[in-house]
Amino acid sequence: MRETKIKTRQIPAAVTLTPRAEQRIADLMAKAPEDAIGVKLSTPRRGCSGLAYSVDYVTAEVAFDEKIVTPGGTLYIDGASVLYLVGSVMDWVEDDFTAGFTFANPNAKGACGCGESFMV
Repeated sequence: MRETKIKTRQIPAAVTLTPRAEQRIADLMAKAPEDAIGVKLSTPRRGCSGLAYSVDYVTAEVAFDEKIVTPGGTLYIDGASVLYLVGSVMDWVEDDFTAGFTFANPNAKGACGCGESFMV
């Protein structure tokens, strides 16, 4: 019987992290609670446009969450949020007035005036 080789390819991560975002995850994990295994990105419903970005510590893996391993820690993406985030670039930006993660999201069709929420 002849053996058939199955070709597999690496599936790209739903979200690309910039080096600044990876460093910020490393900084967060350096001061994380003892039971934290990473940080989790989700898109809860809130704000005037409907969805917002939320990054929180996570203490357990969930079956349908996407897992992105970075040099400084693991980023989990909420399974229900992946479709809203596919193709996004996550960055960390600091200036004189604010600091926070930013998202270049090709799926966002609009955002509220204050930038707190987006719609797809």
